[in-house]
Amino acid sequence: MKSAFLHLLESSVDGSTFEDATATILRMNNGSKDDLLEGDLIIPRTRTAMKCLSTVYSCLWPKSSHGNVEIPFILSEKYDISEKREILAAFKGIESQTCIRYIPRTNQVAYLNIEPKFGCSSLLGRVGDKQTLSLQRYGCISYGIIQHELLHALGFYHEHTRSDRDKYVRINWENVHEYYVANFHKMDTDNLNIPYDYTSIMHYGRTAFGKNKAETITPTHDPAAKIGESMAISPIDVLRINKLYKCWNYL
Repeated sequence: MKSAFLHLLESSVDGSTFEDATATILRMNNGSKDDLLEGDLIIPRTRTAMKCLSTVYSCLWPKSSHGNVEIPFILSEKYDISEKREILAAFKGIESQTCIRYIPRTNQVAYLNIEPKFGCSSLLGRVGDKQTLSLQRYGCISYGIIQHELLHALGFYHEHTRSDRDKYVRINWENVHEYYVANFHKMDTDNLNIPYDYTSIMHYGRTAFGKNKAETITPTHDPAAKIGESMAISPIDVLRINKLYKCWNYL
């Protein structure tokens, strides 16, 4: 018998052979034992990590002496060559447009541990020690999904939970499955004076967490706008990274 969540995910793609990155993330995370916020954000279990969910504390990755933001990482040996190439390509897609630099870990205390655990998920921002970013094989190893999770690790929530989202989208609460109402709660975000982005890699699709294919997120400025279908970071995603991390040479 299918779980209610899996039924919702199958409904979200509406019978089409196309499945966008966010729908794939939700499908891959079905059955996860982790406490996940908004479908793929790992809820930290330690007091230190919980600070990353508060606007009082900064969980940004620090800048190096030469002005770049270096993020140490370890890439699991469980990935094959083609999977490693896809992950490194997703790194490069961010590095080429920002001051973010992903560097192999040597002895740094805080670093990303990228491994194929269950599903596609990440903690929010820099936690301060080893933090796992899960990219399960045969499902999560795609350019857009990798970048989506990397942006969570940089400190970004999903676009539809921005503090100002009600100006740009309508949440159809009557269509949201009762078990997943919390995934639509607004966050106290710093929007950096950057416009809401329907094309963001961090935006979920119209029927995310909906009952029987029902639309849960409706763009109000452009009812025909496509949301949740991006396969890479958008120009506004790039701007957001550069403003948050003060990448002055890229602004």
